[in-house]
Amino acid sequence: MTTFQEARAFLLHNRTDYETAVKDFRWPDPVPFNWALDWFDAELAANIDSKDRPAIWIVDAAQDRQTKLSFAALSRRSNQVANFLRAQGLKRGDHLLLLLGNVVPLWETMLAAMKLGVVVIPATTLLTADELRDRLDRGKAKAVVAAEDQVAKFTSLGAENIVRIVVGAACDGWLAYDGAAKASEQFTPDGPTNADDAMLLYFTSGTTAKPKLVRHSQRSYPVGHLSTMYWIGLKPGDVHLNISSPGWAKHAWSCLFAPWNAGATVFVVNQPRFDAKGLLATIGRCGVTTLCAPPTVWRLFIQENLAAFKVALREVCGAGEPLNPEVIDQVQAAWGLTIRDGYGQTETTALAGNSPGQKIKVGSMGRPLPGYRVQVSDADGYPAREGEVALLLGRERPAGLMQGYQGDDGGLSGTEGELYRSGDVVFEDEDGYLTFVGRSDDVFKSSDYRISPFELESVLLEHELVAEAAVVPSPDPIRLAVPKAFVLLTAGAERSPATALSIFQHLHTRLAPFKRIRRLEIVTELPKTISGKIRRVQLRRLERDDDRNDPLRGREFREEDFPELPKTRSET
Repeated sequence: MTTFQEARAFLLHNRTDYETAVKDFRWPDPVPFNWALDWFDAELAANIDSKDRPAIWIVDAAQDRQTKLSFAALSRRSNQVANFLRAQGLKRGDHLLLLLGNVVPLWETMLAAMKLGVVVIPATTLLTADELRDRLDRGKAKAVVAAEDQVAKFTSLGAENIVRIVVGAACDGWLAYDGAAKASEQFTPDGPTNADDAMLLYFTSGTTAKPKLVRHSQRSYPVGHLSTMYWIGLKPGDVHLNISSPGWAKHAWSCLFAPWNAGATVFVVNQPRFDAKGLLATIGRCGVTTLCAPPTVWRLFIQENLAAFKVALREVCGAGEPLNPEVIDQVQAAWGLTIRDGYGQTETTALAGNSPGQKIKVGSMGRPLPGYRVQVSDADGYPAREGEVALLLGRERPAGLMQGYQGDDGGLSGTEGELYRSGDVVFEDEDGYLTFVGRSDDVFKSSDYRISPFELESVLLEHELVAEAAVVPSPDPIRLAVPKAFVLLTAGAERSPATALSIFQHLHTRLAPFKRIRRLEIVTELPKTISGKIRRVQLRRLERDDDRNDPLRGREFREEDFPELPKTRSET
């Protein structure tokens, strides 16, 4: 039988030996195991070599202050939070909506929920009230832990019957999170934690109007992120910075599970607005050793004089989309380090990547990581050189794969049969390296956020002047891409600035900033198939090639054309 500790030690020992790691790695057996209790508390917080090491280190740039908590201290504080939540009536299997930024209570609550067996629904603080209502309703939340600036959003949501806890001052109907400090530092679980007990419920964009619910277990993310630890190249004692917003799966990937699987410090920098120069200075001053950032951030980094920043970095990674060769070259020239791409989804942990020691092919997202059997499949499920990333199930099922997409009735789907199909299309070369081609369902990324065209189109069609709409990615030098809508108006509506402004104003009231449509092109027709479906692929190609002479082209308007629209802070 393989234990978590044995699997972890094997990957650390073979950190730069990809061939051996892939050939001989075995996932830990699916036995009762509570990562927060049996690993974080029993090993990291109790071991003399790690207990006093910082588990979390937060630098707040605006206040010029920092917070550090050791593994031992975080263990005690999360016990208090677990006891506090239990005192409010929360029990194993209940759902908790977590709506916090990068503050210590986020990590305390995550650990506490794991210990209790409470299922966490991570959410970004950028969500609108309507989006929060969906998470409360479909997520069946019995409690919420939210930042003080989020409380007003709940006024009209009918959330009076759930436990409401605010990180900040107590207010009408809300308990103060600080009350947890009075609870006992000793925690006793209700019983053993089974490998298939639910632990996380993520809302993720898909091809339907509403986000899908991705369910992970007490095994799939904590244990599954051994593969992410391996891809990043983490070691005990590292100081790891991952640039990602709370509420998204990548935050759990690399701001919680992967670094703490290794026994590394989670390092966070909070900035009021993204400041590349200030962040680079902090990375150097605080001795960050490993860094993972989306392409948007790397493109902003290289606009600075990287060689002027003296850093202690050993490993640098990118995730979300392939990086441009010139970005990789500039980082290599300045720091002597090669940015290594990796790949995974909300539904999985890191499943492919350029891990330390591997030969890197620029533009490729690497090869399958230890524990993952990847098959590039054609439409019929047969192996192909170019096709969809698929994972073998049955005996080959990886520990890091979700339990499934949860339906309104609590049932699961998406992982039946012999293959899990990712929806991502890649090309596999003769050496097994995978290169990203696109999404089979038209979902794309903007500033590392997944954007669902169907979801945005549904909001557009609610505007009285919009007859039809198609959303595609429009190339952007910083964000990689921004959402753009090709819009067909109702009869008699004018293709005027006033119409465009009205549509933008409608979108501002209905969509969170990270998914707002930034460009509109009002057209007289949309390309369609014989069956009447809009051909987004043709519009994507039109936008990518910037072909302004095509007869499908219309009149384009951009957010920045309208100073009367409210400005939002950068999503990076």
